[in-house]
Amino acid sequence: MPWIWLLLAGVVEVAWSQSIKPTEGFTKLPQTALCFVLMVGAVYLLSRAMKDLPTGTSYAVFTGIGTIGAITLGVVLQGDRLDLARITALALIVAGLTVARLTSA
Repeated sequence: MPWIWLLLAGVVEVAWSQSIKPTEGFTKLPQTALCFVLMVGAVYLLSRAMKDLPTGTSYAVFTGIGTIGAITLGVVLQGDRLDLARITALALIVAGLTVARLTSA
């Protein structure tokens, strides 16, 4: 179950990362409220995972999921550039997350 909490935390973190820009510097109240709700939700889910998983592993996987999701959504939804360097970075993150998962109890 802790890995499911961690996966959910990562997914909510991706949503949170996408909710920051629409706040326009935290000047739009509804968007800012949503941003804070997603932030708290992501941290809550991460804390649930950390009850049973090592802190370092949990946080690395959490931020890795967030990074992969943010880059992917940036490319798909916002037309961000995808080049060999970014693809390599994403592959290294996925490899690191895989090793973290395989070496955790």
